[in-house]
Amino acid sequence: MNKQLNSLYKKSLEFTDIPNDLFRKYDVKKGLRNEDGTGVRVGLTKIADVVGYKYVEEVKRDAQGQLFYRGIELRDIIHGRDWNRPYGYEEVCFLLLFGYLPNGEELQTFVKILQDHYELPGDFLETKFLHMPGKNLMNRLQQAVLALYDYDDAPDDISVENTLEQGLNILAKLPSIICYAYQSKMHYYHKESLVIHQCQKNMSIAENILYMSRGDHSFTHQEALVLDMMLIVHADHGGGNNSTFTNVVISSTGTDFYSSMVGAIGALKGPRHGGANLKVSGMMKAVIDEIGYCENEVEIKALIYRIMHKQFYDYSGLVYGMGHAIYTLSDPRSEVLQEHIAKLAQEKGKEKEYAFYQRFEQCAKEVILDVKGINVSSNVDFYSGFVYQMLGIPEDMYTPLFVLARTIGWLAHNIENKLYDGRIMRPATKYVGSTKEYKKMEER
Repeated sequence: MNKQLNSLYKKSLEFTDIPNDLFRKYDVKKGLRNEDGTGVRVGLTKIADVVGYKYVEEVKRDAQGQLFYRGIELRDIIHGRDWNRPYGYEEVCFLLLFGYLPNGEELQTFVKILQDHYELPGDFLETKFLHMPGKNLMNRLQQAVLALYDYDDAPDDISVENTLEQGLNILAKLPSIICYAYQSKMHYYHKESLVIHQCQKNMSIAENILYMSRGDHSFTHQEALVLDMMLIVHADHGGGNNSTFTNVVISSTGTDFYSSMVGAIGALKGPRHGGANLKVSGMMKAVIDEIGYCENEVEIKALIYRIMHKQFYDYSGLVYGMGHAIYTLSDPRSEVLQEHIAKLAQEKGKEKEYAFYQRFEQCAKEVILDVKGINVSSNVDFYSGFVYQMLGIPEDMYTPLFVLARTIGWLAHNIENKLYDGRIMRPATKYVGSTKEYKKMEER
């Protein structure tokens, strides 16, 4: 920071400090969280329900985690899907948007609507990526989504019908946007060969991501199914998560859907939200470099204690990928992943690594319980980076793929809020400063 600016900032702290006890005095919920850690209720939804605890005689108790999409538990969706074709994510998109599971004809129609919107505008690749590469893919996603505004004949039409079309158009184009943003970055900043594959209209979203992100555009059926499942488990997480709430808050002003999307992407970029999977990957790399694929639980726990005491990795004291704002005993998304990635680990020769992740998770649960006295489980971020690693997907694409998966959730909540709430979000704050007189320059 500029020295003079830093001096002004430090001086300002004498005038801007807000004592912590005032938050309790005025019953202000920091982070919109209640005293017991639960979220402040700010809306109603029929899209998704996140269950991580229960109340027994008005006391919050830990519980096994559950995630419901339109009333159907995530586990049932994953177990019941058609494992012969990787269109499970598209089926979940339909469910979240329209509230019911499609029949065969409806799903086929919906998939065709998406496929008809895969292709980017004619000059988009050249002008938005090849001539404008970006260092951060999340920022490039924001720019690309905003750029689509200029290709829309009615970008400011915020009717539900138009919002639905705009949202599906963006979703359909995101595989190309993400892959091209990555390829242009690697070409211009890392001097790698530029490989561009066109989106294939006969493929699912998951298949296209694998097809376009690989030089030889080859992939296995199992890889496509696993990536499809990854998109499903990230599709929605209720209306209270930060990016979805951001999307609804922005939309409530009456602005266009593109602006709401860009705000949500910015929220998801944060390491406390969607960017957490990168933190897990970095931590686990450091752990493996330190102790290898250790089978000694005592040694693993010793390293976790070092992490929690700010003596290892980034010295934050956080064991990334462990614990969640709502889930306590288990995160259903993490459990679903574990049920299905064993086969991929075997296919990729990564059984040893997968077994270590499982050992580390169990040891982390025990150490955190010992240090903090709370039950935690691995969250979806703990295993998602490992899955992407096995799929050969580069780290730069981890969080952008989260954006792609969650776009349908953002769209569904955006529409639901327009239909059944419709008021501008405008909470209150309490002024706790003093009143002063204005002093002329010579009196200061």
